[in-house]
Amino acid sequence: MNLKVILSIFVICLGLQSCSDDDRRQNNPNLLNVQFEIVLNLSLPQFSPLNFAGNAIYVPGQGIGNDGIIVVNTGSGFVAWDASDPNEFPSDCTRLQIDGLTAASTCQNPNAYSLVTGQPLEDGLSFGLLNYQLNANGDTVRVFN
Repeated sequence: MNLKVILSIFVICLGLQSCSDDDRRQNNPNLLNVQFEIVLNLSLPQFSPLNFAGNAIYVPGQGIGNDGIIVVNTGSGFVAWDASDPNEFPSDCTRLQIDGLTAASTCQNPNAYSLVTGQPLEDGLSFGLLNYQLNANGDTVRVFN
């Protein structure tokens, strides 16, 4: 075989090796992979804050994420996060509390996260927020996993 063919095969194999599911999601021992779907109607009062950039809401519900979800209007679109602290084993204090565009647990040593990027705001935390898929269409936002 010539060098061009060998190099092409190597590049393809390397590309296939780099393709994987979200490893951080799979390897987080604190969060379950909960299958759900919820449609938020932004014309309803409980979801209407999402019509404005910079607002975040908590959506509770049995089977919706690990401990509910947080949906954010970032100004350039929407993002949805699991409302459970990804760096703590689930307990009474691990549901994240929204404070502007950040959220933190209420545990003894609370962990805080950006609701725009999902990244921890402190060093030394292993996991960022668990992101869920969504589709926005008109006055509805569909969040699912």
